[in-house]
Amino acid sequence: MHSDGGDWAGSGLAWLTGLSDGPPDHSRAAVLARAETVATDLATLLGVQVDAVTTLTGRAAQLGLQRRGRISAGGATRLMPTRDGWCALTLSRPDDIAAVAALVETNSVPDDPWPSIADWAAQRSGDDVVDRAALLGLPGARLGEATAQSPLVRPSERRGAPRTAAGLLVADLSSMWAGPLCSQILATGGATVVKVESPTRPDGTRAGSQAFYDRINHGKLSYSLDFDRDDPRLRALLMAADVVIEGVRPGVLARRGLSPETIPGPEGRVWLRISGHGPDSPRVAFGDDAAVAGGLVGTSSSGPVFCGDAIADPLTGLESALAVAHSLRAGGGETIDVSMARVAASYALLPTEPSSSPTTAAPPMPPPPAPTAAALGADNDAVDAIVAQRNSVPC
Repeated sequence: MHSDGGDWAGSGLAWLTGLSDGPPDHSRAAVLARAETVATDLATLLGVQVDAVTTLTGRAAQLGLQRRGRISAGGATRLMPTRDGWCALTLSRPDDIAAVAALVETNSVPDDPWPSIADWAAQRSGDDVVDRAALLGLPGARLGEATAQSPLVRPSERRGAPRTAAGLLVADLSSMWAGPLCSQILATGGATVVKVESPTRPDGTRAGSQAFYDRINHGKLSYSLDFDRDDPRLRALLMAADVVIEGVRPGVLARRGLSPETIPGPEGRVWLRISGHGPDSPRVAFGDDAAVAGGLVGTSSSGPVFCGDAIADPLTGLESALAVAHSLRAGGGETIDVSMARVAASYALLPTEPSSSPTTAAPPMPPPPAPTAAALGADNDAVDAIVAQRNSVPC
């Protein structure tokens, strides 16, 4: 069900925004109001009821997260001053930690690398910090570097008849939060969603909260294949799918000949590409640093603070689902590019409220338990059968 409309304080979002030892921040109430509007549009276009509050705060409630100021609610991202502004850096993967010594140009770093990183960043410009982070494959961003932009939509093949998600086959090659949320919304609308993962590098959220993973992946078919070789099963799946969701670095699949321009598909196929900083940028991003890139932060007396929990992720998932829904309604035949940082920038442009409020901020409420998601590769045979049947029928 929908929540009652833009109750930032009651949603838990104010409670998640602000300094850890300060009051909740109420300045970004318009963000929830916009998310509620997207949920209403999805109900109209797909017949899917999306709870915007649960979408934005459910993970924090499940994990017991709280506001931490310039440390993200999840703990992996930090906001730090540079010589000419603010920047964010995320260390969420083992490879990120391993790259810190090279980032700060030293032979070793302490067990807690953040003081060394903060000292290093304070002596450099924001551009220098982000450029070096990008060189090492680290997710980083300058505050407000991204410009607002709607999803980029361009024709890629022939249109079909107007459709909803019901009965469609969706190939979801994304991971983490934004892409899987989009495909979960399509699954709720009646699509058959195939979640594609590598057996050696499965979706990183499998290693985290089972409750969160189940919430955005239940009801999907799990398909396991090796992304590092040209597996004909992947090509066959992409040929059969009505909707393809791509969340890898821009250009990775295209360089292997896996793109809407090179793979024929059903009439009206929609190909969605979700990236951190746009289709022309190789930079990686996670929800909190992408939000900082877009300028979507809270305020405090001492500077910017993180807004909500990795908020660019669920906002991008919602906006991606809406873009796909509009494309399906128009007959599809389109490629859609959505940038997390640019989505955050569009929400950052919404009017702000005073950060302080007499309204009491409530913590986020956990969502109801979701059915258990499929084990990795549990549905390989079923997916192969679906693909073989679909590809045997002329488009």
